[in-house]
Amino acid sequence: MKISRRRLLQLLGFGGLGFGGMQLMSLSAEAFLKQTPPNVVFIAVDDLRPQLGCYGETYMVTPNLDRFARQGRLFRRHYVQVPICSPSRHALLTGLRPDENTQFNARALKTLPREIAEQPHTMPELFKRSGYYTVSIGKIGHQPDGHTYNYDGSGDGQVEIPFAWDEVGTPAGQWGYGWAAFFAYANGRSRPNLPQEERSPTEAADVSDTGYPDGLIAAAAVAKLQQLKQQRQDTEQPFFLAVGFYKPHLPFCAPKRYWDLYDRDRIPLSPASAKPANINPRSWHDSRELYRRYWIDPAAANTEAQQRKLRHGYFAAVSYIDAQIGKVLRTLDALRLSQNTIVVIWGDHGWHLNDHAMWGKVTSYEWATRSVFMMRVPRMRKRGRAANGIVESLDLYPTLAELCQLEVPPGLGGTSLVPLLKNPSHPGKDGAFSYGRGGKTMRTDRYRIVRYADGEPLIELYDHQTDPYEKKNIASERPDIVEQLLPQLEADTPTLL
Repeated sequence: MKISRRRLLQLLGFGGLGFGGMQLMSLSAEAFLKQTPPNVVFIAVDDLRPQLGCYGETYMVTPNLDRFARQGRLFRRHYVQVPICSPSRHALLTGLRPDENTQFNARALKTLPREIAEQPHTMPELFKRSGYYTVSIGKIGHQPDGHTYNYDGSGDGQVEIPFAWDEVGTPAGQWGYGWAAFFAYANGRSRPNLPQEERSPTEAADVSDTGYPDGLIAAAAVAKLQQLKQQRQDTEQPFFLAVGFYKPHLPFCAPKRYWDLYDRDRIPLSPASAKPANINPRSWHDSRELYRRYWIDPAAANTEAQQRKLRHGYFAAVSYIDAQIGKVLRTLDALRLSQNTIVVIWGDHGWHLNDHAMWGKVTSYEWATRSVFMMRVPRMRKRGRAANGIVESLDLYPTLAELCQLEVPPGLGGTSLVPLLKNPSHPGKDGAFSYGRGGKTMRTDRYRIVRYADGEPLIELYDHQTDPYEKKNIASERPDIVEQLLPQLEADTPTLL
């Protein structure tokens, strides 16, 4: 009698366990991953700061992400390399550490023709070369659907991340492809197609989830998982599925029922709404992402009513995305794919919600450089215990390569996080490095140091033990700490402790 591969693995003790029996990275789990190549589902979310229930923000309504954190490993102190979409995603996908000359010039992964190099150019390309079937839906690189576009919005048909995907595409809905969908309002309207006086930073339309593009992205991901399940049964080929959601990026649009989850009068305001003291002028910005692109009076944005409205919109958009991610996760469970699929949820950077009197990202502060990051791996041991060690976005590439038994290309800037997946008490890295608004910054366990190329002061230092919200630069008061940290900042070579 012929025994299927799945049944054989079950008889050997490797299959058939749901999350109730997961024990991550025991010897049997490592053997399981080696004998049964795991699938990978990578979920990217735009502008998702670590403001979720699982991060201790109990006023947030994020049940699906909170449940995922209980099933996997939440990284409490994860930092991106550049706090803006394109270079942050470029660093994660290539595994390469940016520098001061390229921090804002990594404008997506350009589709210029190139010969197929000996080494893979990006993380998904490594998986494709290694026999995985690779699919991209939504915003993974900098373009909203994986393709580049001319300035008039017409597609040129070139894939944004070359040589990486077997399939690329995102449902267009009423908006068409590209940025019109990314900046969508309900009923087919979009910010780029409206006069400035009609561009609102928020919208609460009484529509279904698919009344905005992220609902369509979730539906496309669910349908694709069903196809990939059948394809793996037929061919035994593992898959790498990347799903990129647009919200909570501006405009803060979500179906009305997600707004109804919050009482605006009870929404907390920023605990640090004033500009920090003794800062370099380069470290602060004028919130142009909000004020220059939407019909809003900067003075009005500083009123308590407007702050509550904007924060309400962000919270609603986060809850909307939480629901869409929940659809993907429930599909993995229903299809019994969870038992052999690594799942990653990653925010490309943080966002200021009037923190330090700013709206937006692109700063060297904690609010912009820290974002959501969590992983779930088959047979996870100590699941649900958060890791407090410092980690970086660059670490995902070597981590997935190790878990999936793939040869890691030389020259990657990150470090595998498998030790933290095994042991959530692992101290992590000795520092995380980011670039924002002309400053290079390093976050250590206790301090954040920022070095600027111009302006005064050239150095900023924040003590998170006494000043967790980075309200005052104390570099001039603690030259001893500056002297201690500067060589580490300049070396730009963090290590796993």
